[in-house]
Amino acid sequence: MKLIYDINDRPSFGKTLVFAFQQMIAIMAATLLVPMIMTGYTDGAIRFDPAAALFGAGIGTVVYLCFTKRRSPVFLGSSFTFLGAYDAVLGSNYGYWGVIIGIAFAGLVYVVLALVIKATGSAWVNKLMPAVIIGPIVTLIGLSLSGTATSWMQNNGGNTYSLINICVGVFTFLAIVFASIKGTKGMKLIPFIIGIGAGYVLALVLTLIGNAANIEALKILDFTPFKEAFEPFRFTSILDYPKFTFLRAFQTKMVDASEIAEGTFGAAKLSGTDIANIALTFIPIGIVELAQHIADHKNLSNIVNRDLITDPGLDKTLLGDGVGSIVGGFFGGAANTTYGESIGCVAITGNASIVSIMGAAIGCMVLSFFTPFVAFINSIPKCVMGGACIAMYGFIAVSGLQMLKNVDLGNSKNLFVVSAILVCGIGGLTLNFGTNSMTGGALLSISALATAMIVGIITNLIVNNGKMSTGEDNMVSGHAENMGNVKDK
Repeated sequence: MKLIYDINDRPSFGKTLVFAFQQMIAIMAATLLVPMIMTGYTDGAIRFDPAAALFGAGIGTVVYLCFTKRRSPVFLGSSFTFLGAYDAVLGSNYGYWGVIIGIAFAGLVYVVLALVIKATGSAWVNKLMPAVIIGPIVTLIGLSLSGTATSWMQNNGGNTYSLINICVGVFTFLAIVFASIKGTKGMKLIPFIIGIGAGYVLALVLTLIGNAANIEALKILDFTPFKEAFEPFRFTSILDYPKFTFLRAFQTKMVDASEIAEGTFGAAKLSGTDIANIALTFIPIGIVELAQHIADHKNLSNIVNRDLITDPGLDKTLLGDGVGSIVGGFFGGAANTTYGESIGCVAITGNASIVSIMGAAIGCMVLSFFTPFVAFINSIPKCVMGGACIAMYGFIAVSGLQMLKNVDLGNSKNLFVVSAILVCGIGGLTLNFGTNSMTGGALLSISALATAMIVGIITNLIVNNGKMSTGEDNMVSGHAENMGNVKDK
């Protein structure tokens, strides 16, 4: 696509600050939500600080940008994929150290894979996942996230359906559309700031009316983050250090597992068996996440008009993602991953400047110490973010469809490959193996996205007699209208 700012371009300092802030807004809601969910697993007995997760995402992104030689413009934020693993580890009383160790195991999976690819090269990736495979996979990433956007719009992060919330979300989305299509050149570069700002103002006005008239349905904006920050007013209401996970881990008294009362979520001394259980919980997730890592970078490659799998190289992106996740988890308590919201922001604004991404990363680290900023971000209504996510997730899905523009979908062989991927992925087909003694669930669970990719690769090999077809050639002449014919024409 046509970029306004390419990867190596350096906007003016003022513009960079604005663009960086936009990236921060795009990724922040989801990044801060993960530690809140993790805290909920223990009913608050073990607390993960959103500000620390924000710092962890920032420093993890800096690590990633360094490993990729500042050639891959994407932000790393808290991953939702590991929520089940966090629940299992915290539920087994492994405490903060259990989470930190688990994230380290998952990150090391990427490091090992990077070393293997460094030795063998990455050419096999393009052969294994050509456009006919990676196109629908990228589309699935966007579609799989769409449920989050619509849920936030309908329920505003709660459990109550509201047409008013939907209207606020739609208003936010349309404000982004207007800024991107009808706005001035400057507005087109910051549509998310404009859209989310407009949605926030509307939510604030409705909330004030709701409070004055005591209409519960209009109370969209929650002022609790501001109350917690400023009541009573103190120095930490302005500046406060994030409650880093490693600090809380060191401050927690370690006791024998036998001394921990059920439900107290204490910090047990971890035995070799405990560490093995943690490894078995996190490592499989790290392996199946490889599919999304490759898909994200293929998608980003399509957007920035260069093959990131080749330059800076898949080995470097994996190293950056893995080490960045380990470092981010040490500080923030959540594993990091490349964010679709960040990629969508790059696609919509046409701004791929690495300086903007670096600015966003440093900004997250700095602003995590400013209590009012963290309170403001925490106060953004989920219905507003849901409206913004319609644009971001939709662009991810459409990016996948654009990868199929040269694929002959009239060819029944290609059609079978694409349809198998889409149906398995959207339908949520997972592969579960064994039983995890800690959780009672599967010992290894391959996500729907990874399963869809596996099915697609196998289908591509079968219909092309053991060869991987790109889907972009005219080797085969069987067409969709002749799907029932056994004999090729």
